[in-house]
Amino acid sequence: MNTTEAALQERIKELTCLYEVSSIIGDVNIVLLKDTLRAVAFSLKKAFQQSEDTQIIIQTEHNKVVTEKRQGKSVFITSEIKLFNEVKGEVSAHLNGVNYSENDFLNEEKLLLDNVALMVGNMLERIEIQKNQASLKRQMERADRLGILGEITAGIAHELNTPLANILGFAELLKDDLADNKSATSDLDKIIQNAVFSREVVKKLMFFACEMPQEMKRVNIVPNIKNAINLLDATFRKEHVKYLVKIEEEELWLKADPIQLTQIIFNLLINAIYFSPKDGLVTIEAEKTEKDIILKIFDEGKGFNPEDLDKVFQPFFSTKPTGDGSGLGLSVVHGIVASHKGTITAENMPNKGAIFTIILPKE
Repeated sequence: MNTTEAALQERIKELTCLYEVSSIIGDVNIVLLKDTLRAVAFSLKKAFQQSEDTQIIIQTEHNKVVTEKRQGKSVFITSEIKLFNEVKGEVSAHLNGVNYSENDFLNEEKLLLDNVALMVGNMLERIEIQKNQASLKRQMERADRLGILGEITAGIAHELNTPLANILGFAELLKDDLADNKSATSDLDKIIQNAVFSREVVKKLMFFACEMPQEMKRVNIVPNIKNAINLLDATFRKEHVKYLVKIEEEELWLKADPIQLTQIIFNLLINAIYFSPKDGLVTIEAEKTEKDIILKIFDEGKGFNPEDLDKVFQPFFSTKPTGDGSGLGLSVVHGIVASHKGTITAENMPNKGAIFTIILPKE
């Protein structure tokens, strides 16, 4: 075979490789991403002049594929994989053998490597966009569900307020009239206690529905956090749970309702204590950005079941045993945060436990 025919044969191999790679990554499935990268690597290997001695390595943030493991001296060329103009990996071709030098790579082979790296980067960008779109869709669906639930809840709360007030009022009057009848007053006390409990549930429902009046002030969240911890200190000790406060600044100011801000902290800390194991650690972090205050509360419990993560802020949803909670605590927190134009997310930690992240605007 003469030089012209050999050069033509190499160009055909390179064009065939580009066609194959384009077909491989066309309908990539994120679950099969590593298999896709491996197929790309073997297709690229075949396109090199010294294919038998060529090793292809594709390295990304989360995956690494190698056509075969080789030892000994090698020379190589490499091309960067970029995602949204940031380097997130590389594709490299290695010639293994003592007789090879970098000059044994053809200029066209380096160009081919650059093109494949560009195609892999474009594929990874598409995957990231798909993941972000799916996440945004889930968030919008959850926001729609919570919005509808909020409207229903507000209506229920308003309808219950009046009869509950009447029950409490008439029970108190009746108790005065029957002061000498201990049996009757004992029963009335039970009616009053249950009516008061029901009123508190209604109040939580109204918090969830953002129907409670707010008194917005400039508040330093740091003392609020420390006061909440001090008030819960006995509970921490009783449940044998430790706590760690990681706040570097003494002042983190934002515009908020002080009472509702305290309720956010209380509810999240009580939740963290409940799910913490004996000798577990609850960590509270707070920091500021240019526009926001970020509060994070970590625990070392068992975390959430993946299927429950989209439900944790729904009213009446609870992972606690029946009788241990109304399922309104986190719903109330969500309602308050939303009314302050903030966001709250719940996630599982990589090792164990859960983390709640609240972002509240300073103004």
